[in-house]
Amino acid sequence: MPFLSYLDLRGNHLIGPIKVPNSSSSSRLEHLFLGHNHFQGQILKPISKLITLKDLDLSFLNVSNPIDLRIFTSLKSLLNLELSGNNLLAANLSSDSDIPPNLYRLMLKNCNISEFPKFLKTLQNLGRIDLSNNRIKGKVPEWLWSLPRLSIVNLSNNSFNGFEGSAEILLNSPVRLLDLALNKFTGLFPKPPHALNLLSAWNNSFTGNIPLTICNRSSLSALDLSYNNFTGSIPQCLSKFRSSLTTVNLRKNNLEGSLPDIFYDGALLRSLDVGYNRLTGKLPRSLLNCTSLKFLNVDNNRIEDTFPFWLKALPHLQVLTLRSNKFYGPISLPGQGPLAFPELRILEISDNNFTGSLPPNYFVNWKASSLQMNKDGRIYMGDYNNPEYNYEDTTDLQYKGLFMEHKKVLTFYSNIDLSGNRFEGQIPESIGLLKALIALNLSNNAFTGHIPLSLENLKALQSLDLSRNQLSGTIPNGLKTLSFLAYINVSHNQLTGEIPQGTQITGQPKSSFEGNAGLCGLPLEQSCFRTNAPPIQQPEQEEEEILNWKAVVIGCVPGLLFGLTLGHTIGLYKPEWLVKIIGPDKRRIH
Repeated sequence: MPFLSYLDLRGNHLIGPIKVPNSSSSSRLEHLFLGHNHFQGQILKPISKLITLKDLDLSFLNVSNPIDLRIFTSLKSLLNLELSGNNLLAANLSSDSDIPPNLYRLMLKNCNISEFPKFLKTLQNLGRIDLSNNRIKGKVPEWLWSLPRLSIVNLSNNSFNGFEGSAEILLNSPVRLLDLALNKFTGLFPKPPHALNLLSAWNNSFTGNIPLTICNRSSLSALDLSYNNFTGSIPQCLSKFRSSLTTVNLRKNNLEGSLPDIFYDGALLRSLDVGYNRLTGKLPRSLLNCTSLKFLNVDNNRIEDTFPFWLKALPHLQVLTLRSNKFYGPISLPGQGPLAFPELRILEISDNNFTGSLPPNYFVNWKASSLQMNKDGRIYMGDYNNPEYNYEDTTDLQYKGLFMEHKKVLTFYSNIDLSGNRFEGQIPESIGLLKALIALNLSNNAFTGHIPLSLENLKALQSLDLSRNQLSGTIPNGLKTLSFLAYINVSHNQLTGEIPQGTQITGQPKSSFEGNAGLCGLPLEQSCFRTNAPPIQQPEQEEEEILNWKAVVIGCVPGLLFGLTLGHTIGLYKPEWLVKIIGPDKRRIH
């Protein structure tokens, strides 16, 4: 095929050698993609004859010997070289290899590199370099930032501990996307480049204040400085980015003061995470100007405020996390009807001072009443507008009895955590409308009455914690039909009768049912047949109340079907859990 110019064979199981014409002049091939195959033989020498190549992808080839970069010397027209996932000949890294001088894009992630490649210094046209997921230690060399066309630099997941040169070493670099995450950088953060569009430096040990010079970067769209040791206050000048800034993540630092009331009309902010700091004051009402806001996390601070009913005016808010602060008062106002956040799927407000009761129709208008994908087709929450960087939101979740950090927040499920407050009254029967609910935690409150029969409609439910309340009556028999329910805890209530005998329930530990003097049956040791008395049944009055309530809901909300089966959907979109137990020195996992 002498006229072939583009050949893409990526992601197959190809093995063996590659044959090319003896004469290099007979080939017009410019774009060759062979990545993610299983070549074992000597395939590089034949490729070196294809002197017309501009794009070459040899990533993750599983070749037996380290790649000698000098094999590409003849490819003078090569602009894009992808070698990620292969071992490189160590001698190439410490010398000026005869690598194609016009390279613009060089991908060397997962190459087991232990020293910074010195040959990069000769690549004056280099625009993008990826050295992520290697073993490089020490300081980033000063000469890197003087490369005149350098635009995208990814040094994440190595062991860098600093920068050669002064605090202004990055200032005049043309770099617009800089990823320093998952390293060992310490000390003050240097002044960022003027052209900076995205800065990711999470999971390092930077100290001092967030540099005010970052406010002069008018094109900044994403700022992730989470999991560091920054101190001081959040810069007021972040308000300058109302036309560009979409993502701010300052999670797990030592920031103090209040969250600035700086958000002007037209702000494009979509994700704001300031969790695990020492912030005080109130939630800034100017957040109402962020009409694109989807994700708001202020957990584990010292914010003292009432429940932000006013946030329901934000049309796209999907995640609201207020956990472990000093919020107080009711989360339902008399005469205001159901909670009307139009898109809310995740509500985490545990360990505050919220009080009061919830009306039966509290959850009627929730988006989580259906298991639907986002309109844009996205599976995970985050900012995907930048094709060169994948930012994903992170939230904490009390799930299956463990407190975990949950990355890759799925866009089509729901989670509710009201635990550790002072709620009272009955659990709203409308909870059964939330078909996408996978985790429900109402523990450590003062809820009374029966466990809602409508819980049996939550076919996607995986974790249910109702422990340490004042619930009475029996455990609904329908819970045993929830095939995804892996964790249930109803301990320390006033429940009676036989525990439903289903695999998902009897497989739980005894501790999940202890503290209920009237319960019997497996997994407890108390038998329900020590007397001739018949098993305790659900009161008829309760059944009538549930039927009446269902009739009201069906009349008010046409189209809601309690018997919707979600098994097939859950099978297709089973949540991907990349979690870890929170610890002071833990990493967020990709």
